[in-house]
Amino acid sequence: MTSQVTYGSGEDEYSAFKVEQRGISLVPEDERPMRPANLFWLWAGAIWNVEFLVYGALIMSFGLSFGEAVIAIVAGNLSYTLLGLASLQGPRTGTTAFMVSRAPFGPNGNRLPSLFNWLTQVGFEVEGLVLIVFVLEAMFARGGIQSGTGLKIVFIAATVALQFVVPFLGHPTITRLLNYLSVVFIAVFVVMAILVIPHVDLHHLAAARRAQHSPASATWQVVTTAAVLVIAAGGLGWTENANDYSRYLPRSTRSTSTFWAATLGAAIPSILLELLGAAAYAVSPDATQVTGVPSSFAGWFFWPFLILTLPQLFAINSLDLYSSGVTLQAMGVPVNRLGAVVVDTVVAAGVTALVIFKGSFLNDLSGFLGYIVVWLAPWFGVVITDWALRKGRYHPPSLVIERGGAYWRQGGVHWKAVIALVAGGVAATLWINGTGYQPAYLSPLSSATGGADFSWAVGIVVASVVYWVMCRRTVPAEVAAGPQG
Repeated sequence: MTSQVTYGSGEDEYSAFKVEQRGISLVPEDERPMRPANLFWLWAGAIWNVEFLVYGALIMSFGLSFGEAVIAIVAGNLSYTLLGLASLQGPRTGTTAFMVSRAPFGPNGNRLPSLFNWLTQVGFEVEGLVLIVFVLEAMFARGGIQSGTGLKIVFIAATVALQFVVPFLGHPTITRLLNYLSVVFIAVFVVMAILVIPHVDLHHLAAARRAQHSPASATWQVVTTAAVLVIAAGGLGWTENANDYSRYLPRSTRSTSTFWAATLGAAIPSILLELLGAAAYAVSPDATQVTGVPSSFAGWFFWPFLILTLPQLFAINSLDLYSSGVTLQAMGVPVNRLGAVVVDTVVAAGVTALVIFKGSFLNDLSGFLGYIVVWLAPWFGVVITDWALRKGRYHPPSLVIERGGAYWRQGGVHWKAVIALVAGGVAATLWINGTGYQPAYLSPLSSATGGADFSWAVGIVVASVVYWVMCRRTVPAEVAAGPQG
């Protein structure tokens, strides 16, 4: 017998644990029983996750002191205000992020950033799947069973099959599960903090750095590169998912409530977990690996930690897999939401196998997070500037039709938005430091500023300014003259 759990008004149309049929179509007002508190706990449930422990440890491995890591983590997580801003269009339109993106780019012009987002979402899915396989390998190794090629293939297949279930069920199930799991994950965090903090010895860490002839403080290059990783994995890296989940909030929801629910729901756990990850690294450098994190704790915590890690990783991957599915639809691929989940699952399984057998996961992860800002930052800059120019007014029916409507313009392409996206991407590429990534790349502006990496910031600013200059009159005039939704 299938259990059904409903929100607020008890609408059967929005029920957990039954298959959601809706993909990118508009959500009717009477089928939006979600509340800002649900949005808060959705993001909290996703971010209370071992991945963010690893991010905190990973930036410490760049050569930061603990104090420098704290600065990079706190400053980088201010980027969750971008997630808050990127969540405001969902309640107004009732559709997903890359359907809202059709307003500035046009239905056909939007295919390019949609493709970039689909690839990005698959990349995040692969990250989670690889970590799950690593956890399973560690569990079996603890029992004396080493994982050869055959067992790794079994792990990948089983992981992919389990991962498929929750995104297949859809938005209501994801939201409900993350609301519940956040409570469990918070309890786990408290236990980990109690086990780790007493063993942190910053004087010993500083002495170890001196013994390795490391400088007393990290270079400007290292600090900014660490900040880029935190921003890409955090607030900026979630902007392209935001409206996929806020669209079930009623249109009448106050913008400030939506903003703070998304911003704080994600930022609070991200900051706390990354700080704990940095502290865990100070105890044991093995904390850069999920399976090495327990080395920073008491030995008895190995099994509880890894067992609880599995639902955490499945939970955060559910957000990525759901969003990649609706993005595939926004690209114009002729599949329904359920078919899109199948396609994404198969592709993610193949790439996961490639990453695992290649054997350079941390390098791949760092490069992925460092380079996605080249498209993601300017895309956000265009979308949020368009939102500001139109003062949040959209015509939802025009967002979901394939031809014609308020956003068709020149053959379905708004070239001004495309030009702004390209300009922002070029600017980001000119100020990126990818010397630690694969493939390695050092941009001219980064080289001229001692290796600094401001790709994310310059990408947003340049794309926003270019779009504003070209559209500051045309977009408001388009809104005033066109249909109102």
